[in-house]
Amino acid sequence: MAELLVELFSEEIPARMQARAAEDLKGLVTAKLKAAGLGFASAEAHVTPRRLALAIDGLPARQPDRTEERKGPKVGSPDKAVQGFLKGAGLESIDQAEIRATDKGDFYFAVRHIAGAPLETYLPYLLFEAISEMPWPKSMRWGRNDFRWVRPLHSILAIVDGKPLDLDFHLLRTKEEAEAPTAAGTIRASNTTRGHRFLAPEPFAVGSFADYKAKLKDACVILDREERKRIIADGIAALAAEAGLVFKGDPGLLEEVCGLVEWPVPMLGRIDDQFMGVPKEVLVTSMRSHQKYFALETADGALADRFAVVANMASEPKRDANIVAGNEKVLRARLSDAKFFWDQDRKVRLADRRAALQDVKFYESLGTIADKVERFATLAAEIAGRIGADPELARHAATLSKADLTTGMVGEFPELQGIMGRYYALDSGEDPAVADAIAEHYSPLGPSDTCPTAPVSVAVALADKMDTLVGFFAIDERPTGSKDPFALRRAALGVIRLILENDLRLPLAEMLASAYWPIANHVTGFERFSEHLGQEDGESSEQGALLSCDDVVAALLAFFADRLKVHLREQGVRHDLIAAVFELGGEDDLVRLLARVHALADFLGTDDGANLLTGFRRAANIVRIEEKKDGRTYESWPEISQFAAFSDPNESAEVELMHALGEVDEKIEPLLVDEKFTDAMRLLATLRGPVDRYFEKVTVNDADATRRENRLRFLSSIVRTMNQVADFSKIEG
Repeated sequence: MAELLVELFSEEIPARMQARAAEDLKGLVTAKLKAAGLGFASAEAHVTPRRLALAIDGLPARQPDRTEERKGPKVGSPDKAVQGFLKGAGLESIDQAEIRATDKGDFYFAVRHIAGAPLETYLPYLLFEAISEMPWPKSMRWGRNDFRWVRPLHSILAIVDGKPLDLDFHLLRTKEEAEAPTAAGTIRASNTTRGHRFLAPEPFAVGSFADYKAKLKDACVILDREERKRIIADGIAALAAEAGLVFKGDPGLLEEVCGLVEWPVPMLGRIDDQFMGVPKEVLVTSMRSHQKYFALETADGALADRFAVVANMASEPKRDANIVAGNEKVLRARLSDAKFFWDQDRKVRLADRRAALQDVKFYESLGTIADKVERFATLAAEIAGRIGADPELARHAATLSKADLTTGMVGEFPELQGIMGRYYALDSGEDPAVADAIAEHYSPLGPSDTCPTAPVSVAVALADKMDTLVGFFAIDERPTGSKDPFALRRAALGVIRLILENDLRLPLAEMLASAYWPIANHVTGFERFSEHLGQEDGESSEQGALLSCDDVVAALLAFFADRLKVHLREQGVRHDLIAAVFELGGEDDLVRLLARVHALADFLGTDDGANLLTGFRRAANIVRIEEKKDGRTYESWPEISQFAAFSDPNESAEVELMHALGEVDEKIEPLLVDEKFTDAMRLLATLRGPVDRYFEKVTVNDADATRRENRLRFLSSIVRTMNQVADFSKIEG
């Protein structure tokens, strides 16, 4: 068995592309090996800033032999057809073909036995294709080359069991240039590579993957990405502990920094005291985003006046001191800008910045940010009144929530919007609840983000998201497929989490309608829309007009249903149960809906529930089939008096089910009104026995037409009774 080692050596690959590139190279090569019938024992890909490496072990010495067959014309066919077959099959005479009998007669067959190519002969073509097909998100050309790569490609190491492959990778534009004896744009594969750019730049030969890894380490290159991450994290933690500080970790930054260094050496620098009065988030963001520095904390959780930087050089006392001093100097300039913005922004009260929002457009058809703020401030006050928050505080917080967008700090660090608004609000003497609402109204930004719990914050966050959702749906800018440019799915999920995690009893449809009319009053083209309020469904309105309030609310409720399925699926809740409850219509209280879904799931998890569901399906299917056959419906209630009019002894099962169903009908509605869904499910469970006996004893399609019609009506009433709890037809399995 053979070992293949490939390394593509280039200029620095962007850190964000490295991990994906390693998987792409591995996927392309292994897929082509499998397609060629070449199995292997293992494959592992590695990446550093300057190299992509792939090692595949357990390859056979050659491709397996294979046989190809080609069916030709029928024996006795015209000579022209025979000659065409011979040419296409590569045969010299018809005597080289086999004659086989088929059910349509005797036919010529060409059979070729193809010997498998040796590995060293086949692999160069395979690698050439794989390298050419690398799907970089962004790529470039350099020099006079036609070939595209993420960064200029310098060399290729390609060996099988230590022997270089005969692989010439042509980069030039024309065949003549590529085939010239001294083609400068051709990279010839070899068994050599290079180490660290500065610490070990001389080339060296390798004979295997193990030799490659060991010699790279001697040349100051840690090949394994996870090992580099461990060195960085453990090194920073050790330095922090030595200084009496704490390193909490930063997985995202660690992933990025790992892709910037081949020989990581963590070091500690110091933040000047003059900057420690700037908010913690500003310092951390400036260090993290601009300089890729790690923040450290004191034992009590405060930001420490130290930072960690990861150098790409071997540790030497004098060199380390120069590196730290240089990074401190660069950081001092960065933080000077941040401190300038912090000092300047506080010279204007946050409330006085609201007028400037008139110059910031929200969306072409939805007005400015000032228009949006005015709209959802009213909605925030309404929501606050429903959830026990102070309406005026919520309204005021909403009017201030976007004001920090006009500050220099948020202009420099957009990711701090809301967070800086809180600081500026407190500096202006605003109520702490208002300041917190400003900071939290964008949350939750994703499934892992913390959800606000303070009532004022919740009201403002809900109002902002609802205004966005209703606005874009009203102008018919909805998510399509994988495209969601306005993050409406995230906004809907945020609304769902705010409601469920805070156990809010909000009528969603009513709140969405409340969000709609302020939008209608602001949107360009509303006057044209208002002229078409009387249109029949299906008529088109002028360009720029809004969809109707009812259409927008209905579309958004369906959208929320889809998002709720996604959200609850992660918690193990079946999507079909959510659909079964939503299908009832009129259910827009998400807390109540979720309680009903959980009760339904528990009910169907019992034997009674599962068997009753089978009975429901049987009843619903019989009615559906007979209605289709008869061309009519059987929705009217059965004639109860007829049940006692027949002398069939099996009628007792029908009468039993009639009484059981009557008792359920009488008791279930109050239980549903009182939201005692578990009790309602238990009540439904009492129908299991009567339903089973009914289908065992009673013939629905009786020869007597009157009896048959009454029994079909009876089955319809069973379906209607059960559908008061959920639409059982939507339940799968």
